[in-house]
Amino acid sequence: MSYESISLKQELVINQIVTIHYFEYASDFSYSGESHDFWEIMCVDKGEVHVVADDRSYTLKKGDIIFHKPNEFHALKANGQIAPNIVVLSFVCNSECMRFFENKVLSISEAERYLLAQIIVEAKKTYKSKLNDPFLEKLMHADHVPFGSEQLIKLFLEQFFLQLYRRYTTVEEMNSTLPKTLKKKNENQLYSCIINYLENNIQKHLTIEQICKDNIIGRSQLQKLFRYKHNCGVIDYFCKMKIDMAKQLIRDNHMNFTQISDYLGYTSIHYFSRQFKQVTEMTPSEYSSSIKVLAEKSKCQSSYQSFYC
Repeated sequence: MSYESISLKQELVINQIVTIHYFEYASDFSYSGESHDFWEIMCVDKGEVHVVADDRSYTLKKGDIIFHKPNEFHALKANGQIAPNIVVLSFVCNSECMRFFENKVLSISEAERYLLAQIIVEAKKTYKSKLNDPFLEKLMHADHVPFGSEQLIKLFLEQFFLQLYRRYTTVEEMNSTLPKTLKKKNENQLYSCIINYLENNIQKHLTIEQICKDNIIGRSQLQKLFRYKHNCGVIDYFCKMKIDMAKQLIRDNHMNFTQISDYLGYTSIHYFSRQFKQVTEMTPSEYSSSIKVLAEKSKCQSSYQSFYC
């Protein structure tokens, strides 16, 4: 008996990665725009932004993604009220099916959000370049790059586009391609309910006992679920959520540190500052200063471009 192999058809191939960014912008951030000969995607993780693409303009909210084709001019600015978090990826892809994404704004699913998150996780391990520098033009490898990390980034991004393409070009939505262990419907529903519960109670001081009681779940099951999803306990995750909210409030620039501490239910400004530094490795003042430096750098860059363009 003789076997015969077949060549695997590749509908979409990412040839090169140019940039990978995760930005935490200030509420008044603006970028005057650029164009380049490769693809770029921009996805809103939190907040809201106004985007210009050639002669079109859009307002994008959480979960929205826009695709900038090669040589398309694009610019963005925050709405002045809510500090946005943005994922930006640029890459070279010559596959014919990319035409589908031209001039489109779509919404990503949880499966696709998971893939973007995996790309950011791998990029942090792979490159020593700061992923929050909007003026970074070249990724630099870390001293010790994990085995296969860049191939994983390529595969995650290709899977991301393949899923989007199939989901938006078929009548019936395709099944999620999250790992099998994440496909337990009841577990996913329970997890989503708990996340919504934590978000709705972000201003309170919650205990494990209270979370278990309000969500009708056992303590061990709750801890196991969050250690599987996030490699930490539910209280640690809730603390990180609070600090993420604090970072956004700092960038919104409508409250001082004491007001933010009170708003998020901390017992004192000192406890808030300790928690903030533990999570971010910066004090609230240091984080605020870093955001201001980035904003000033952006304004200087925009002024420079306006002067010479």
